[in-house]
Amino acid sequence: MIQFILLDIEGTTTSISFVHEVLFPYTSQHIEDFVRQHASEERIQKQLQAVKQTVKEEKNLDINDQAAIEELLLWIKTDRKHTALKAIQGYLWRDGYESGQYKGHIYEDVVPALERWQQEGIKMGIYSSGSVEAQKLLFGYSEKGDLTPYFSAHFDTNIGHKKEKESYDNIQKELGIPPQKILFLSDVEAELDAARGAGFQTVQLLRPGTISSDRFNTVYNFLEIDLDKY
Repeated sequence: MIQFILLDIEGTTTSISFVHEVLFPYTSQHIEDFVRQHASEERIQKQLQAVKQTVKEEKNLDINDQAAIEELLLWIKTDRKHTALKAIQGYLWRDGYESGQYKGHIYEDVVPALERWQQEGIKMGIYSSGSVEAQKLLFGYSEKGDLTPYFSAHFDTNIGHKKEKESYDNIQKELGIPPQKILFLSDVEAELDAARGAGFQTVQLLRPGTISSDRFNTVYNFLEIDLDKY
């Protein structure tokens, strides 16, 4: 019996367009001013140092704060999954959520399924390339209200990248649940491959624009998921 359900966000619980048409543009428009205004804070300096370290390793260049900001803007355009960018995005997005600039998009079928699984005693968690803070903001300030009480665990790229088997091994060890009793939901085939390699059960969500795989169980929404099959 499934004991834990691990959910992807983008393309699974949430429209890809919300991230790319709302959150990313908001970041591009505000990140430079935000970093400048908060540059003296330890949390920002930590992330800028991580950007500088990456540039040093990849380009053998020593850069200043302004160049680090320009690198962050480039990473936004190329959708690079760098932990420093994700962390700063999380800080910036909090301002947007708290000021009411937007609310997190959630597909209509998600909350009824979360409610049902919670009533059945199944624990749930999130694994996204977005930072843990960004995850909690999206669900905390969602169109459906505060959904954070449904989730007992959050994982981001600090645990490992989503297309690598080792990341799911790390999640399984942290949860302390046998891998075959963990169900991972995602729209991305490579992520499902990695999770399956770690022994997880898997289901692919076929949201608008998703390419269906014939190697995984597929559903169009959460309410089609039959846990008795796993």
